[in-house]
Amino acid sequence: MINATLCYVRNGDKTLMLHRVKKENDIHEGKWNGLGGKMEPGETPEECVIREVREESGLHIQDPALRGVLMFPEFDGNNDWLAFVFTAHTFTGELINSTEGILQWIDNADLLDLNLWEGDKIFLKWLERDAFFSGKFTYKNKRLIDHQVVFHTF
Repeated sequence: MINATLCYVRNGDKTLMLHRVKKENDIHEGKWNGLGGKMEPGETPEECVIREVREESGLHIQDPALRGVLMFPEFDGNNDWLAFVFTAHTFTGELINSTEGILQWIDNADLLDLNLWEGDKIFLKWLERDAFFSGKFTYKNKRLIDHQVVFHTF
């Protein structure tokens, strides 16, 4: 299983999104995504998300909030992926020219109009809930075939 992070950096009514159009053989090619990536050995999800956001955007996030976890069985055709999903509202720094794609602040009201993975259009709404989520999104040939979720409130 590959452990990864995914972060939605928010600034008022906008979210920083990455249009994946620069990397060769990118499974996400042409899609808009939040920021994040694979965890390194010995790294906590929080350490990973802070590092990944810095590497991909140049921004230094503070106090990322863990909002949920998502399982993607055999997402890349071979491996199960477990993504720790964060939001971040506090950051410093300036945006860089990312090697991953084109960074753009998108109005929150327009997020679901982007070329997103089908599952992203579902779980992005969960970020607005006052609950922790644990979900699974099953894709086949890059098409969503099933999903499920459990919400936890404290």
